[in-house]
Amino acid sequence: MAQDIIPITLALTAGDLVTLWAPRWRQDGEEWEAFLGDDDALFAFADAADLAAWVAGAEESGQEHDLADHPAWPVVVKLSVDELTPEDVQRYDVVGVPELVAGDPDTWTLDDLAEVAAMCRSLADVCDLEVVHEVLDATPAFAALTAGPPAFAGRDGQALWAELAEVVDERWDEVVDALDAMVTTPEVDEERAARLRATATPVATEGGDLDPDDADGEEAAPAENADNDPADPAAVVDDPKDVPDDAPAELREDTTGESLRTDLVDAAEEPEEGFWEEVGIDPIGITTPDGEVITLRCYLDDEPVFLGRAGTIEAFSSARALRTWIAGEGADDHDLAAVTTWEEVVSAATGGDLEIEVAPENRYVLAGLADDIGEGPDVVDAEQLELAVELVTDAADWAGESRTREALAPSESLGWLVSFVVRPDPTRLTPSPPFDREAAAWRALEDRFLGRLRRH
Repeated sequence: MAQDIIPITLALTAGDLVTLWAPRWRQDGEEWEAFLGDDDALFAFADAADLAAWVAGAEESGQEHDLADHPAWPVVVKLSVDELTPEDVQRYDVVGVPELVAGDPDTWTLDDLAEVAAMCRSLADVCDLEVVHEVLDATPAFAALTAGPPAFAGRDGQALWAELAEVVDERWDEVVDALDAMVTTPEVDEERAARLRATATPVATEGGDLDPDDADGEEAAPAENADNDPADPAAVVDDPKDVPDDAPAELREDTTGESLRTDLVDAAEEPEEGFWEEVGIDPIGITTPDGEVITLRCYLDDEPVFLGRAGTIEAFSSARALRTWIAGEGADDHDLAAVTTWEEVVSAATGGDLEIEVAPENRYVLAGLADDIGEGPDVVDAEQLELAVELVTDAADWAGESRTREALAPSESLGWLVSFVVRPDPTRLTPSPPFDREAAAWRALEDRFLGRLRRH
């Protein structure tokens, strides 16, 4: 099955370099993997504009390279600079591995290390870099990265992490040197690159403003009527008709005019927060092949937290069963009990005042999804799939398990299909059947998630 050609960033000694990667695809009964390059070198560029300029020039001249026969290459040659700019998740910080290993083996560190190690193995496979395999095989810790934090917990886990740090300290330079030696930057038509760079979306600076260098040297145009510049409070013209008649007297005397009117209307239209919005916890409903269950979830510092502990989610057949459990044995001894507002939930449950309703955006339907995936992307409901992915990845992140995110990475067949359905792009090559492999991979994720549910 043909897959995408993906722009990636490799952070090497020379800096962040952009190239193209074709994850494993099947063609003529054989499985392939390739990078942009030839028998002698891996081609990498300073930015996406240089990459786009080289791709256009290579297509015109008929220059041979390892991706020329890939089924998606005719699509790649039509992509813009923006489309050839790697996403943040496709940045592989090879030179930053020693810094990562110097930290603690938390979920994010291990995920980053696992992705870099997997990419280095792919590079080693394609480019015949034996030394890279030697370093990655020097300790079982590299293979254990995908197992997440549990693999590095306890005395044995700490020893494994220390062994990884020792190998990186002693031999990671060999990996960097091997990749540095393999990479070359072909000659690029600088004029064409400059023209293409001018068409790219300007990059926002840290403060949120566009980089002044991307503004073509033009100064901001002056306001059409400088006398009424809203930046000058004294220049705002009082207009009593702009203030609602029912506004308080002190507001009717305000001189902010239309903006005051808008503020009052917006405030009136905003619905009042309900109990669950106030406590920052959401009831969620999950339709499984065995029926619907209800549980709770919140986010702390953007990290998901479910009603449960040690990777097991407490799930209930009805809102009444959930309320009864919270008022009794579920008052504590789970991860949500650490949330500062949880006492309010328990108090409402014990007082009989807790109403549990699931908002539409918190309803997840898993039933039938694997069968739809097996029939192909045209059959899959994009919204249902996106929500299902959110649910299973949230649960995996909370449990400290990384295999789910690995299966959903764009470099994997399932992740590629999911990306195609959830973020449709007419320039992308349509996934081709059969989809048995993707359906089986999704069923594995679904089974893993359902195995976390303890039904009441």
